[in-house]
Amino acid sequence: MTSYPTPAFTRPAFAPGILGVIVLLAGLALLDNAGGYFWIKMVVAILAAIVAVFAWQARAPWWLLAMVPIVIAWNPVWPFDFHGQWWVASQFAAALAFLAAGIFIKVKNPADRNKR
Repeated sequence: MTSYPTPAFTRPAFAPGILGVIVLLAGLALLDNAGGYFWIKMVVAILAAIVAVFAWQARAPWWLLAMVPIVIAWNPVWPFDFHGQWWVASQFAAALAFLAAGIFIKVKNPADRNKR
């Protein structure tokens, strides 16, 4: 038993959200390399699906409005041929969506020992 208080909530989407930001920003360097960018698209789609599941579990379905289009646009199975400045801007917009989702998706901590 520790005397430190436990947080009242957790942020389960924070780690995949930060990883999504890192992968999207690193992927900007590989936009012209089709082979390398395939792996970026795969990781981004998987991380967006993970964040979407955490959003659903946190009963915050409005985050699905941001994550489901990311899963669809960055899917490597049926790829879309996006390119140009709009695609680069969408990389940054998706990174902001990942960051915001990671910060704002909260779940009550079941191990909260501070309850009275």
